[in-house]
Amino acid sequence: MIFLGHVVSDQGVEVDPRTTEAVENRPKPLTPSDISSFLGLAGFYLMFMEVFSSVVALLTALTKMKSMFEWTEAWEKSFQTLKERLTSAPVLTLPKCGENDTVYCDAARVGLGCVLMQSSKVIDYASR
Repeated sequence: MIFLGHVVSDQGVEVDPRTTEAVENRPKPLTPSDISSFLGLAGFYLMFMEVFSSVVALLTALTKMKSMFEWTEAWEKSFQTLKERLTSAPVLTLPKCGENDTVYCDAARVGLGCVLMQSSKVIDYASR
C-alpha cells in the first residue's frame, strides 16, 4: 500500500519506487533554488538515511551563498551521493509494541544522528 509517499507492507516501510525513479532522472541543479527544491524532496525521506545532515551539508551551504553560483566537483559528489542514498534506501521495519527499543546516538560538529532499532532491525534514523 502506498501511503504519504511511502510503500507500507508486511516487510516494513520503504521509499515509493516512483520517487526513486524521479530522483535517478533528476538533472544537476542549476540554481540555489533548484538545490533547495531537491533538498526538500530529500528531507522528506531523511528517516531512511543514516548521517543525513553530513550528506547534505555541502549542498545546504550552497543555497546560502551570496556570491556567484558555481557548481564544483565537491558539490557534484555530494549531489550524486545524496541521489544514491535516496535510490538505495533500506526498508525500515515497523515498530512492535512490547519489544525493547534500542537507540544509538552520535554527535559531531556537523550534526547529530540517532538510530532507533528493535531486534537488531532499523525502525528509524534521525539526524540534524
